[in-house]
Amino acid sequence: MEQLCFRFYGPLNDFLSPHRRQVEFFHWLKEPAAVKDTIEALGVPHTEVDLILINGQSEGFYYLLKSGDRVSVFPYFTNLDIAADSRVRPPPPPSIRFVVDVHLGKLATYLRLLGFDVLYRNDYSDEELAAISCLQERILLTQDRPLLKRRMVTYGYFVRSQTPKHQIIEVLQRFDLFAEIMPYRRCLRCNGLLERVDKASVADQIPPYTRLFYHDFSRCQSCAQIYWQGAHHRRIQQLIDDIQPSVGSGVLGR
Repeated sequence: MEQLCFRFYGPLNDFLSPHRRQVEFFHWLKEPAAVKDTIEALGVPHTEVDLILINGQSEGFYYLLKSGDRVSVFPYFTNLDIAADSRVRPPPPPSIRFVVDVHLGKLATYLRLLGFDVLYRNDYSDEELAAISCLQERILLTQDRPLLKRRMVTYGYFVRSQTPKHQIIEVLQRFDLFAEIMPYRRCLRCNGLLERVDKASVADQIPPYTRLFYHDFSRCQSCAQIYWQGAHHRRIQQLIDDIQPSVGSGVLGR
């Protein structure tokens, strides 16, 4: 039986049983195992881990643990300078894009509202989500720990908050995206990019009341959905202002 000593830091403690949080604890293995497999067996998805120190030395996910090892596991810290060759986390994807699991539909809508590229369908299977994340290098947002533990998932994040407004702030903070907010540029229905259109060109596609009182329109380049500043615009703009006070106004439709 291999005896090991573990300590997890920061938000990684969210995944541990209460008696193991913020303290060193012993763990026993019946046979040698990779540190990645052991970390995930303790409840922490590999996508949440940025640095592993074993006996004070940086090691990778596939280090084989042995009796007496002291293992320290760290999350991603924006204010901690870690050498690139010490991280177990891969380099960031070339662009920040998301795929969101079926239980976080409101979060997906909010991210699109703020201008981010987000794939979402309410019938994606776990296999599809993992494959999309892998093949398209999209960050998988989920509250399903086993999904993040899948080997093919490289980029992923476990959303802690339970309310959509808090979830969007959490994601923006985690990926430092406040400066990237560009609201009203994506279709809330299909994720396509919006383009401004002349009112006359869409007059036959909008209700008579709308033609009378609204003059600024956008159309999705993918699904042709028409958008304008409807009666609910003020409420949505207030949500954006609450998230990022400096965000300017734009065109949003129904």
